Amino acid sequence: MCEKLEYEGKNLEEIIQNCLNEHNIEEKDIIVTEYDEKNSLFKGKKTTAKIVLKKDIKEYLKEFFKTLAHYMNIEINCEIKENDNTFDVILVSDNNAILIGKEGKNLDAIQTIVRNIVKKITNNHAKINIDASNYKAKKISLLEKEIKNLAKEVLQTKVDVKLDPMNSYERMIVHNYISKYENLSTESIGEEPNRYVVIKYKEN
Repeated sequence: MCEKLEYEGKNLEEIIQNCLNEHNIEEKDIIVTEYDEKNSLFKGKKTTAKIVLKKDIKEYLKEFFKTLAHYMNIEINCEIKENDNTFDVILVSDNNAILIGKEGKNLDAIQTIVRNIVKKITNNHAKINIDASNYKAKKISLLEKEIKNLAKEVLQTKVDVKLDPMNSYERMIVHNYISKYENLSTESIGEEPNRYVVIKYKEN
């Protein structure tokens, strides 16, 4: 399990520096998950913090998928790219069908589990994205092409278009894409897992 390192010092700057010196790393290599500063009548100011090393998160993710591969009886190679507390996990398997699942449901379930674990470890200071053999990237590309065509249709007909139910990430893509159009707006309607987006025409 990824460990939270606990430190105490005069201030957060001192704590961070102590952590960096101890592990011979740079500030970009850590995540401060908790920070508390208290004033004591007799001891003065006391600062405590909990820190997670990003390399430990990466190692945890690799171990997670190693274990998952064992129980699923498939091979999973795991590549992790980290940028600004976002960890992009790219998986390659000898059985992508079972790893991804119907309409990506297995992959979404795996991502939800991993996100919840890492969220608890880092106190919601890190984000995890998981893809397998570019499945999500290809799906997003197709979704954007579909949205582009629907946007043209709504602009021409001025008639609202209701999309099929989508997960929260796909809905965000629709909202962001349509926000580029001055005469279009979007609205999410319904409850999960049947929540969907409506693309609407609006006058200037």
